[in-house]
Amino acid sequence: MADRPGPQVYSIAAHRGFADALVAGLLPRYSQPDVGLARLTLLLPSSRAARTVTEAFIRLSGNGLLMPRMAVVGDLDLDETLGALLDPLGAGAAIAPAADPMRRLFRLAQAIPDAMSALGREAPSGAARLRMAGQIATAIDRLLVEDIDPAALWQERVAQVLAEMSGHWVENTKVFYAVQQMWAAELRARGEVDAATRRNRLFAHAAERWRSDPPKTPIVAAGVTSAAPALAGLLRVVSELPGGAVILPDLDLSMDPAVWDELGHAGAPEADPPLARGDAVTHPQYHLKLLLNRMGVNRSEIQPWHRAGLGKGPPERSHAISNLFLPPEASKGWVDLPADKRRLAGVRLLETANPEEEAQAIALLVRQAVAEPERRVAVVTPDRGLARRVVHHLRRWNIEADDSAGRPLSQTAAGRLFLLLAEVGAEQAAPVPLMALLEHPLVRLGDERGAWLDRARVLELQLRGPRPAPGLEPLRETATEAAVADWWSEVETILAPLMDESEARLADLLDRMVAAGEALAGENLWAREDGRALSALVEDLRLHAGEAGFVLAPGQLPAALRDLLEAVAVRPPYGGHPRVAIYGLLEARMTRADLVICAGLNEGTWPATPALDPLLAPAVLRALGVPGPDFRIGLSAHDLAALLGAPEVVLSRSARDVQGPAIPSRFLLRVRALLGRKMSDEAADMTTLALARALDDAKPAPRYSRPQPMPREDQRRVRISVTALDRLRSDPYQFYASAILRLKPLDALDAEPTPAWRGTAAHEVLETWHKTGRPMAEVAEEVLEQMNHHPLMRALWRPRLMKALEWVETMIAAHPERKPVLFEEWGAMLVRGIEIFGKADRIDRFADGTLAIVDYKTGQPPSGRQVENGYALQLGTTGLMAERGGFKDVAGPPTAFEYWSLAKSPKSETGFGYVATPILTGNKRSGIPLDDFLPEAKRFLDEALDRWILGQEPFTARLNPDAPGYDTYDQLMRLDEWLGREDGE
Repeated sequence: MADRPGPQVYSIAAHRGFADALVAGLLPRYSQPDVGLARLTLLLPSSRAARTVTEAFIRLSGNGLLMPRMAVVGDLDLDETLGALLDPLGAGAAIAPAADPMRRLFRLAQAIPDAMSALGREAPSGAARLRMAGQIATAIDRLLVEDIDPAALWQERVAQVLAEMSGHWVENTKVFYAVQQMWAAELRARGEVDAATRRNRLFAHAAERWRSDPPKTPIVAAGVTSAAPALAGLLRVVSELPGGAVILPDLDLSMDPAVWDELGHAGAPEADPPLARGDAVTHPQYHLKLLLNRMGVNRSEIQPWHRAGLGKGPPERSHAISNLFLPPEASKGWVDLPADKRRLAGVRLLETANPEEEAQAIALLVRQAVAEPERRVAVVTPDRGLARRVVHHLRRWNIEADDSAGRPLSQTAAGRLFLLLAEVGAEQAAPVPLMALLEHPLVRLGDERGAWLDRARVLELQLRGPRPAPGLEPLRETATEAAVADWWSEVETILAPLMDESEARLADLLDRMVAAGEALAGENLWAREDGRALSALVEDLRLHAGEAGFVLAPGQLPAALRDLLEAVAVRPPYGGHPRVAIYGLLEARMTRADLVICAGLNEGTWPATPALDPLLAPAVLRALGVPGPDFRIGLSAHDLAALLGAPEVVLSRSARDVQGPAIPSRFLLRVRALLGRKMSDEAADMTTLALARALDDAKPAPRYSRPQPMPREDQRRVRISVTALDRLRSDPYQFYASAILRLKPLDALDAEPTPAWRGTAAHEVLETWHKTGRPMAEVAEEVLEQMNHHPLMRALWRPRLMKALEWVETMIAAHPERKPVLFEEWGAMLVRGIEIFGKADRIDRFADGTLAIVDYKTGQPPSGRQVENGYALQLGTTGLMAERGGFKDVAGPPTAFEYWSLAKSPKSETGFGYVATPILTGNKRSGIPLDDFLPEAKRFLDEALDRWILGQEPFTARLNPDAPGYDTYDQLMRLDEWLGREDGE
């Protein structure tokens, strides 16, 4: 390749396809007989870029050749972890080693309390302190990557900015600086530097060495767009080497100079400050201008790399892309743009109703593309949830397409099991994490898993309902009741070390979790790619947390681990479809495909919402010359601009996301505005949308009519409880499901206390108090402790219950003329051969021998109207049993029927409790007269027996829709499918 003076900097237009155009230019320029490109060193931004370029070499090399040596020097995203670079160039010996990032994290966490104490502030503890240490580490790297000494925080320009800001920013800056100085002192003592500093020194060393002694073989930097000053200096040297070159992706050489100037100073040497507030940091060309300014290269010096005929994308697309991302003032020129300058040929727009429909449509586009031989398709989205949906939809056609961006370790099987171990310890074996752990797919994987799950599920059934007492010991009794005591003994032995609630060294906590995890899952915990990633992380944590002596309360362990696990991405192994790729934005850079689907183009997703640095204010960073959070929007715009250069592009979004209505991405809105209404309508891919919606269409299902089961005569003759009689009359189907089919609803694990549960607790307290005569408060404490009532109950309901029970005690003492003679006792009677049974809450005897039937209610009692209509028969049916001697040692005519409600009452001295009666009196509008009360109850009972138990009437669902009832069996009766359409409408 001929040498020429000045920097040798090139650009590859978006429509060319960077990797293919790069290789197509390298082959004629650098290939030599016999050795091919073996003497060329190619500097690339990332491992993914190296893989993409390698694939391009394979496609374009024909019969094969020796490929260049490839070195990864950085990435466009400066938050990516950057390893020790350029060591093979001989720089490592003279430069201090880099401190381990995990060690730094824990040393920063240990330094935070001292730093904040010196400033008179209280330091966070546990997981919050570890999270703060991570934020400080990120801020340190952000400054060091830009080659800025943290001491610059107190220079005059920054001080002026801080003086105008609120106090918390000043305090946060002081905390950051104090912790950083402590860490810097430790680095000096150890003879180490931060990884970002070492990287900068490696770049500077390589630049100095190559400048003074140029290498004998050519060096080309391709696709490197990081604007870090040290890397920019190295690129400048590479551009001036004999045979060297710097090749940039998608630098717009056709942009008008006035538009280029409108982007702002972008780090120009003469600018003060180098990054102004008005800079167009969200423009896709801004970071490239920043790089060129730091390299000291004028845009006019840059040459196009490609030659005629290279690439597959339409050239006119590049002009449209350039116009698409014009800054605000220049965008006014869209009005006068001719159609050929605004047309995006080969670009389609796809707008769906929701993420599920979007994934379905994308999967259909992929399926259509792979049907054509050699056609490659890439789905690019920052929305990992959408990517997973697409993966699952593609399996409809047996297309395996792994998401190469990976999943957070916390969402993998191994990571989730490890988090569950932490949650079981933190929540003291609460039912939800405990059962999730015991039934985890990796636990006892193999021949014994079936028997293990059988026992776990038996225990789960026993645990359903409100949470039991904390710890493993109370569960021992539950396991015994479930007949799995031997199995539980093994589980208890494994989990017992996790139950210690005292603070401990994080390394020791991890040791306990590893031991428990291996006892439950064995080698399966570490066997797959997620297990290997977990193993590496745990070993790293144990080493450095142990060295730092970091102490953590077990209750904070889940939050701390979740943060650490979410930072680790687990990428799938190879083996997916060879022509289908699903990428995140980082993985998609430099990719090549015939069809590119840019999905998830909603605001907050693409581009992502900028995350503010909680320690250093954006204005402070800008004064230092560090790009602020909006800079990442420009990177996202550049990603989209590069992808728009593919031969065929689909831009996709959904009108709603999982949280509700979604706002279209600002990039997509620009596409629509550039195209105009007519061309936007023409570009809309309505065909794919219609096919996606029709893909799962089926013939309309026949209308589901209201259920009216007709059991046989022998099936109808069942015992009826006094409470079920109300249900039989109001909703016969619910009685059928409960009493005839015997389908009992299951409570949820760790369920919120229901009214029924509260009623059970209140009845048990009253029963014990009535039968023992012990003080009411003492009995209540004992019963509630045994039932281990929910935290919400302890805080809210227990005080109310105690006031209501105090009222009950006072009321009974205030009426000596009536004596309670029966408490919480079962009774029964035969009516026309059918057993009617039930439990009486309390029966009192008056001096004349008559009885009072009392029913305790924790809420509002039934209204008189409900009793009139036969939907609240419990008092009347219980009275019939008492009259007929259905209760042991208690018989007589009932003359009083009362509901004793424990609900709030302004008339009660304690504020809770009142008496109501369904008996119609002079001042009431509804109810039944006392003389008619038992006859009416008998009539309603006989009617129910005649119609359903002894008769042939169907058990119609929701026979009386206005009657009070439960929704227990609504799903079984498929209520939503027929309610409101009973007449065939």
